[in-house]
Amino acid sequence: MEPYGITDQPLDVAALSAFVADPAAGAIVTFLGTSRSSSADATNVERPVETLWYEAYGPMAAKRLRVIGEEARARHGATRVACWHRTGEVAIGEASVAIAVSSPHRAEAFACCRDIIDEIKRSVPIWKRERFTDGEEWVEGYDGSE
Repeated sequence: MEPYGITDQPLDVAALSAFVADPAAGAIVTFLGTSRSSSADATNVERPVETLWYEAYGPMAAKRLRVIGEEARARHGATRVACWHRTGEVAIGEASVAIAVSSPHRAEAFACCRDIIDEIKRSVPIWKRERFTDGEEWVEGYDGSE
């Protein structure tokens, strides 16, 4: 298994957890970003979401995931990191991003995981479109600054 990647298939958090497992690690933290059933529109009114659609520039996105994960691993002293993101249609309740971090201690694992998801949202070339019963709209995310 590759530790970082982009896929149009459902994400397997158990496989990511197994990948980062290490005898030197006293903690494994996982994060799943899942599709919500509602979202606030531009006027801050909640609307029911039917499905999400993700598009990515695959090679660049996978490369950014690796850079983000390895930089966070080094910064927080984590043992191992794995991170995958979905593309295509993601149904409500399904995971669009999965992160697993192992570390000697839980505080470092949590901090590393949080840094990774925050940076993914900011700088990975992945775009999200929400589909509603009455239309669809792209959601702000990657701004192309990286």
